[in-house]
Amino acid sequence: MNYETQLVGDSMTIIDDEDARRRRKRLLLIGGGVIVVLVAAAAFISMRGEKAGDAAAPTASVPVVTVVSPGRSTVARTVSATGSLAARIDMPVGVVGEGGMVTRVLVQPGDWVRAGQVLATVERSVQAEQVRSLAAQVEVQRANAKLAQAQLDRAKALVGRGFISAADIDQRTATRDQAEAQVRVAAAQLAEQQARTGRLDIRAPAAGLVLTRTVEPGQIVQAGGGTLFRMAKDGEMEMQAQVAEGDLATLRTGNSATVTPIGSSQSFAGRVWQVSPVVDPQTRQGIARIAIPYNPAIRPGGFASALLTSGSGSAPLLPESAVQSDPKGSFVYIVNAKGQVERRDVTVGQVSDNGVAVTSGITGSEQIVTSAGAFLTPGQKVKPELAKGR
Repeated sequence: MNYETQLVGDSMTIIDDEDARRRRKRLLLIGGGVIVVLVAAAAFISMRGEKAGDAAAPTASVPVVTVVSPGRSTVARTVSATGSLAARIDMPVGVVGEGGMVTRVLVQPGDWVRAGQVLATVERSVQAEQVRSLAAQVEVQRANAKLAQAQLDRAKALVGRGFISAADIDQRTATRDQAEAQVRVAAAQLAEQQARTGRLDIRAPAAGLVLTRTVEPGQIVQAGGGTLFRMAKDGEMEMQAQVAEGDLATLRTGNSATVTPIGSSQSFAGRVWQVSPVVDPQTRQGIARIAIPYNPAIRPGGFASALLTSGSGSAPLLPESAVQSDPKGSFVYIVNAKGQVERRDVTVGQVSDNGVAVTSGITGSEQIVTSAGAFLTPGQKVKPELAKGR
C-alpha cells in the first residue's frame, strides 16, 4: 500500500510540474506578443506624429495678415499744386505830383491804412507861396469886379436923365462881365495850384495793407521815379498755383482749396477766383489763382502748396496704415490668388478722416494688406484674414 501510494504521489508531483512549466511558457508568449504589439503601435503613432508635424510645419511658418477689399466710394476729386503767395490786388504807390524832397514817412510795412491816407509828404515851401500869391490875385479880381458892378449901377441910374448914353451902359456892362470872368480865372488858377500842392502828399489809393516801403526822409523823388510803397488792397491775399495742363481743365471758378505756406503748420481755406485761359508752352502749366483771407502767416512772395477740389468721383478708400512710400513713390501690398504678397504702385489723392483715396493703381476689389506691410516682401506666402467689419 505504501509503495503504491508513493508512486501515485510522485506521479502527481511530476504532472503538476509539467503543467506549471506549460503555463509559464504560455504566459511568456502572451506577454511577448503584447509587448511587440505595443512597440509596433508606439512606432506607428510616432511615425504619424512626425508626418503630421512635417505637414504642419510649413503652415505654422506662414504669417497671417489682415486684408481689406475696399471697393469704391464717392470721394472729392483733388488736384495738388504749388505756387507763390501774393496780394490779390497789388497796388504800387509812387509820386503823382512834381516831386521833391521827402520830409516825412508816416507808415511802415504791416500798417493798415484807409483810402486817401497820407503815406509820406514832400517839401512844399515854394508851392505854398504860389498858393498865397494866387489867393491874393483872386481878391484883386473880386475887387475889380465889385468896382465894375458899382459903376454899372450908377450909370443905369443916370441914363434916364440923359447924362449917360445906352452905348456907355453897354460898355460898362461888358467891363463888369469881364471883371467877373477874371475872378473865375483867378479862382481856377488858385484851385489848380492847390491841387498841385496837394499832390505832393503821397496817399493811399485805396484801403489796405502796406507791404513794402522804399523811401526815407530826405530822399529826392520825382514823378515816374519808381514805386515808393506797395499795398495789398483790403489786405486780400492769393496763391498763384501752378497746375498741370490736364488738371487745369477740371478746375472751375469757385472750387474750394486748402493752402499751406511752406514752413507753416497752418492751413487756410480759399476759393479759386480765376483760372488761367492760357497754358505756358514750355512748362505745360497754367495758373489757378486762389483767394485766401489775410493772416500774418501768409507772406507775399513766399511759397505754398495747395490741394484743390475739382468735383467728385469714385475711388478706393484705404486706411493710412495700408499705404506706404519709398523713393519710387506710394504703394500697397496685395495678396494675389496664389496667396503671395505683391507690390502695387498707386497714386494717392485726398487724405481725410475717412481714409486715403487712391486715384490709380488699384480697382478696390483686391485683397490689400492693411498693416504689417513693412515686414513683408514681394513674393512671400501669407495667409490673408479679412478685417473685421468688412
